[in-house]
Amino acid sequence: MKQQDAGRMFAILPDTLTLALILGAMFIAFCAGLVKGALGFALPMIMISGLGSLMPVELALAGLILPTLVTNLSQALRQGWRAAWGSVTVYWRMLTALVVCLLASAQLVPFVSEPVLLALLGGPICAFALSQLAGKVLVLPVARRRRGQWLSGAVGGLYGGLSGVWGPPVIAYLIAVDTGKRDMVRILGVVFLIGAVAMVGGHAASGVLTAQSVTFSAVLVVPALLGLGLGYRVQDRLDAARFRRWTLIMMVFLGLNLLRRAFGF
Repeated sequence: MKQQDAGRMFAILPDTLTLALILGAMFIAFCAGLVKGALGFALPMIMISGLGSLMPVELALAGLILPTLVTNLSQALRQGWRAAWGSVTVYWRMLTALVVCLLASAQLVPFVSEPVLLALLGGPICAFALSQLAGKVLVLPVARRRRGQWLSGAVGGLYGGLSGVWGPPVIAYLIAVDTGKRDMVRILGVVFLIGAVAMVGGHAASGVLTAQSVTFSAVLVVPALLGLGLGYRVQDRLDAARFRRWTLIMMVFLGLNLLRRAFGF
């Protein structure tokens, strides 16, 4: 009976997945959830990097979609729905640009050169994070913050639809306006949640999401949530200065990973 149950499970998963690959993917999802719980971001980056080394990129992209959606829902609502709605009313420009550009760029996955786009994103992200760590603080003037929301949302949406990673421009903006730790984590949760909903719709239309790939993505939700819960405990113990520093360090790794993917290392 157990063998029959296992057979049914594998029948609804992509044919290329073995038990070893599934277990490896679950471990990657757990680690990604842990980092996201601690810092508020990086789950798609870690999952697309890890899964992409085990399986085709389109399947890796499909695999991260539901864990991204569910963990961002948890993160956005951790301080209550009123606080989450408050973030929406303040950052609606960023969210609008993100959704529109993500939905549009998701349709270009089969046609656009991903390496070029990843290189164009990874380089500036590394430069920004390293300059911040070196003490060259970038502060965005109040008069330019509305324009900054439109720009960061548009750039994030463009890359999000193509690669599943839309966080770096948004994080850079929040750091530039000196957002506090709790507010930053909540805002990222809201932005990423809305982006994740848009990504589900976009890739349902692009063909990346199929019945089998959705099942695979659903399998990864539980380990991602377990990692997220553990990561929350780490986040609660980090003071603001350490949180900012670790956020910037993770952004450096994020940028380097984008460059690695761009040049095929």
